Amino acid sequence: MPERMVSPQSRAQDTALDRALRPQKLNDLIGQDRVKENLSLLIQAAQARSEPLDHVLLYGPPGLGKTTLAHVIANEMQVPIRVTAGPAIEKSGDLAAILSNMRQSEVLFIDEVHRLGRAVEEILYPAMEDHALDIIIGKGPSARSIRLKLPHFTIVGATTRLALMTAPLRARFGATFRLDFYDLPAMEAIVRRDARLLALPIDDGGVTQVANRARGTPRVAIRLLRRVRDYAQVRGDGSVTQDIAVQTMKLLDVDDLGLDDLDRRVLRAIIDKFGGGPVGLDTIAASISEEPDTIEDVVEPYLLQLGFLDRTPRGRTATRRGYEHLDIAYPERLEQAALL
Repeated sequence: MPERMVSPQSRAQDTALDRALRPQKLNDLIGQDRVKENLSLLIQAAQARSEPLDHVLLYGPPGLGKTTLAHVIANEMQVPIRVTAGPAIEKSGDLAAILSNMRQSEVLFIDEVHRLGRAVEEILYPAMEDHALDIIIGKGPSARSIRLKLPHFTIVGATTRLALMTAPLRARFGATFRLDFYDLPAMEAIVRRDARLLALPIDDGGVTQVANRARGTPRVAIRLLRRVRDYAQVRGDGSVTQDIAVQTMKLLDVDDLGLDDLDRRVLRAIIDKFGGGPVGLDTIAASISEEPDTIEDVVEPYLLQLGFLDRTPRGRTATRRGYEHLDIAYPERLEQAALL
């Protein structure tokens, strides 16, 4: 599948720019006010007691700033941060090596923490709870366990699939926060800030056009802003106006609400092929030749947020708003069913 312009998933080419534009302190962050306030209290309390911060779990759709928040937490605590990811820790020995090198109060950020293996989790439990590392030496009847003391450090976990985390692992995080999609004012503020850091002239109309199509996701906003900048430099005078932004989005096939071809294909399949639903996820995926995980993790969250899609016990259904967005008449049978 070709990479989507509005995909919230991180790309290799995004990394350098994301890092350059990444806020460094809580006061620099735009949006997520509830999470920021709670984190500020936790950090101030930990600093007042001269203690490491409690373990923090961040969850929510991709692209909303979980990695950024982990770095902000380390900056606010004035400690180094080590970064790894669940899929990168294949063996318990890999995690043991990381933990044994942690220092007092340091932050260990584990992205995609739900993808840790069960054996790896068993090593993590005592490290989080008792600040200890249990190592098994030998095999069979002669095997013995040695417990090594670890310094008190903070684990910040991030996941897009909270339900896939085991209950014992979730329970060991002292604070759990959900990151939500950003509203339009917050997205406009993010676009203005990023444009300023990129030294890109942009008017209010251009800001609104980019923000509207960014799907409430800062990572998408940055990516769209880069493409708008390219268009403005090649086909304009380097400044981003509303007209320049609209022309860029048409070229990218991103509509006024940020839906791209894949989003519209999913919605149209439910309406055209399955009468508006209900229809199962696997059936939708097969009908448009996409992976079910792609639809569930990347497409559905935004369609649900817009109110274009409903999840029911029997499957997915398209709503009246979904029909209207595709300029398709809402079926009379559904009208009548809604009145009953």
